[in-house]
Amino acid sequence: MLVAAAGAWETGCSGDPSERRAERVLTYGFFAHFEPVSYGSHADLTDPDLVHLGYEADLLTALESMADTGLHFRRVPIAEWPDIWLAPASEQFDLTGGGITILDSRTRDEGRPVVAFTDGHIGFRQTLLVRAADASRIHTHDDLGAHDVVGAVAGTTGEARLLQLIGIADKHGVLLAGTQVETPQGTVTADGSDVFRITAADPSAEFEQRTGIVPPGDLPRIVHLGEDEELYLDAPADGRIDAFARGEIGNTDAARDSGGAFAVTAFDPQVERAGFAVAVEDTELLELLNERINWLTNGGRIGYAEWSANPDVFSLRAQRWNAGR
Repeated sequence: MLVAAAGAWETGCSGDPSERRAERVLTYGFFAHFEPVSYGSHADLTDPDLVHLGYEADLLTALESMADTGLHFRRVPIAEWPDIWLAPASEQFDLTGGGITILDSRTRDEGRPVVAFTDGHIGFRQTLLVRAADASRIHTHDDLGAHDVVGAVAGTTGEARLLQLIGIADKHGVLLAGTQVETPQGTVTADGSDVFRITAADPSAEFEQRTGIVPPGDLPRIVHLGEDEELYLDAPADGRIDAFARGEIGNTDAARDSGGAFAVTAFDPQVERAGFAVAVEDTELLELLNERINWLTNGGRIGYAEWSANPDVFSLRAQRWNAGR
């Protein structure tokens, strides 16, 4: 469900009369399949009663309530992940989110800077979700072999970082020579040149609809089951995959909710930060969002763990802001 109508400044005020700010209604596109960070209340994304839920939903609701902010979000669910970060460069959206890792490559469209990211408001480490019985066997990414199948959502940092950690791609996303990429149009074999690459922002054009990756040697096969992460959670139990590569937040919650069936392993020492994307020329909005987000997260000290323990943590921070005005 996509709507046009970018946000516009409207007459209004809040906070101290001497510090009045015109109100702005923003069209906010959120990825609807990243529970518990950002998701819709039910599967039908065309339902006008659908509610934005999760960590980012509560963060933005608190931001709306802050005095002298004047921002209101018209929330629009987006089912498609690829290039969601570029949507604010169009006239359909003022900003987008949904656990989008901040990458310089994601700010560019055909080499031209078109969007900018807010400061990071949540941190991720990549992990593997495995069957509990396999936790000792698949303790790190190095333990994966040719007999293993790993699920990953195409176009995510979960996929891109997985390929680097197990040696299928280098730090630039260039694929190991001999790697076969399965697509609806057929299988493409990489020759080791930078013509064949998979990154979290700009994969080679022929790989955009990839369904699987088969590397040479003793390396695991990668499969893509779709963009909805829920599709991957039954796959380890029924044997279709041996691990699901994604951030620790989703995998940790899935393991907790599995009743002991799943475990989380292979914690990546590299930490990613996620933020919201806005049009590169909308510097006033970017500055306003950064100031409020940094207050709500206490300069990055409040994140997912604190919200998970107390979902009201951002609204309480907003109340402190308002009391100080």
